[in-house]
Amino acid sequence: MVNKIAVIGDKDSVLAFKSVGVEVFDATTAAQAKNLIRQLSEEQYAVLFLAENLAEQIPDVLAKAKTRAYPAIIPIPTTAVSSGFGMQGIKNDVEKAIGVDIIFNKEDK
Repeated sequence: MVNKIAVIGDKDSVLAFKSVGVEVFDATTAAQAKNLIRQLSEEQYAVLFLAENLAEQIPDVLAKAKTRAYPAIIPIPTTAVSSGFGMQGIKNDVEKAIGVDIIFNKEDK
């Protein structure tokens, strides 16, 4: 059954998730993140929250994940300054799905 949730990122950014029952995995490099995503996908995780700074380094993995039902990989901001990568990805997905930018309230032209 696919019902587990995990967070992947540096310890400082993901440790708080442990207090709400989410499994946390420490990764500081793109290679570590890729390996964890592959491992957790095989272990039937439904959602993987991924530190934004790592997500930016592995766009190929994110693109491949979008073609599958599980796991959903969601970039999240970390303790460092957010680059906006996660929000831009959500915006693009919403626009693609409905043809209108409801996040920033702009229509496709």
